[in-house]
Amino acid sequence: MRTHTGEKPFSCVNCGKCFFRKHDLTRHVMIHTGEKLFSCVNCGKSFIRKQDLTEHMMIHTGEKPFSCVNCGISFGDKRTLTQHMMIHTRENPFSCVNCGKSFSHKHNLTQHMMIHTGEKPFSCVNCGKSFIRKQDLTEHMMIHTGEKPFSCVNCGKSFIRKQDLTQHMRIHTGEKPFSCGNCGKSFCRKQTLIRHMMTHTGEKPFSCGNCGKSFRKKHSLTQHMTRHTVEKL
Repeated sequence: MRTHTGEKPFSCVNCGKCFFRKHDLTRHVMIHTGEKLFSCVNCGKSFIRKQDLTEHMMIHTGEKPFSCVNCGISFGDKRTLTQHMMIHTRENPFSCVNCGKSFSHKHNLTQHMMIHTGEKPFSCVNCGKSFIRKQDLTEHMMIHTGEKPFSCVNCGKSFIRKQDLTQHMRIHTGEKPFSCGNCGKSFCRKQTLIRHMMTHTGEKPFSCGNCGKSFRKKHSLTQHMTRHTVEKL
């Protein structure tokens, strides 16, 4: 019934965030306390949720039970496969009411909304830098600790993020799992495919606040902005 009424009776005393279920609140509170009940027997890394530990264990076992029926690429968890499938369907059902940008996951929209609100709930205890996502804070903390838990079995190079290791491995395998539905061109990285798609759609999402000129790449906008800075000088 709370789905219909919108009632969220369980509130966090630390940040005020509300939840439908007491179980969700209990798990959320661990973000503030730092408590992580589920630990990996191989590397000692700990997690708040048992599900996260189960997915993490597949890094050690190499297991990827969820495969894409379109391109054959496999994933360690069903959630990542579902998100990947939207590359093929181009489905983005969650839209921002402020700027109209669409997302494949509601979670991504929630994070995006913080760009408009300026909210950054996850702060580093060492330097005070704040982040929109907890994952970004976790990765940032490794800058202070020097930890790089994901290592390449071929050349030994280590990375902070699993995603970076996955992308790096494609240097050795030559794999290009992200294909353009219009021209068939393939890419190693999803971000490169998204940027490539803009050549077909003509989309230029990065706009200059001074003159209104738009660009496909954020880097191009940054370079363009330096011209205005020079002009002011």
